[in-house]
Amino acid sequence: MTPIQPTNRNSVGRIPLTVAKYAVVIFGAMVMVTPFLWMLSASFMTSSEITRQPPTLLPAVPQVQNFSQLLEMLPFDRLYANSILVTGGIVLGVLFTSSIAGFAFAKYEFPGKQILFYLILATMMIPFFITLIPVFYIVRQLGWINTFQGVIVPGIFSAYGIFLMRQFIVGIPDELLDAARIDGASEPRIYLRIILPLVRPALATLGTFTFIGSWNAFLWPLLVLNDRAFMTVPLGLNTLRLFAAEQRNVNLLMAGTALSIIPTLVIFVLLQRYFIRGIALTGLKG
Repeated sequence: MTPIQPTNRNSVGRIPLTVAKYAVVIFGAMVMVTPFLWMLSASFMTSSEITRQPPTLLPAVPQVQNFSQLLEMLPFDRLYANSILVTGGIVLGVLFTSSIAGFAFAKYEFPGKQILFYLILATMMIPFFITLIPVFYIVRQLGWINTFQGVIVPGIFSAYGIFLMRQFIVGIPDELLDAARIDGASEPRIYLRIILPLVRPALATLGTFTFIGSWNAFLWPLLVLNDRAFMTVPLGLNTLRLFAAEQRNVNLLMAGTALSIIPTLVIFVLLQRYFIRGIALTGLKG
């Protein structure tokens, strides 16, 4: 006869706590995702349905023509191309400068290393609006107004990116780099063949953050890019917002917003595995 096993009271007592945790997480997720889902639904509504009180959750008849009307009003292909060029340049620049600077701060010794690193971290506490006028003056003096480099170059240096990469690279064993040097590998080769492959999760994390921030950037491109030929997606949506306010075509604004978030969703889905791993591992580094 099989003896009756005693009930683990501790495990039973944890059930209500576990249920409460899941309930809080699910509630928070619903609060975060509800505006996003309503925006997608509103992109298929008429303007009267969007402004109706109480709010309408689903369109009575999906208005697919909202997107065709939007594409007739705005050159979304050019807006997308401009945003991809600007965002891609900033992401590549940030990944390069942050990884190579993080490598230097993590694995090299040089005079003033700690002071310089702390100064870089201190810039994270300076609001963007304080440096806005000096940076704009420099860009104007260089003749970069209405140019892509005027938007890209000031954004390719990230104090947060340097900190993130430094924290990750610190965990790479020094013995691995010393073995490569003994085998005759140069420092650039160590950086390209050893450091970069090992920090892919951190690069994915930094690249995702940078992509989202650069793709949605509005104020700095608004100041630098005055020519319609150089407008990015947020600037185009701002033009659409002004038109929608006059013509009450809020449905077109919702359709434009829905189209604008596609690249960020694609990037997050593609890099989600590395992104989560990078966040987890970076928090464990010393």
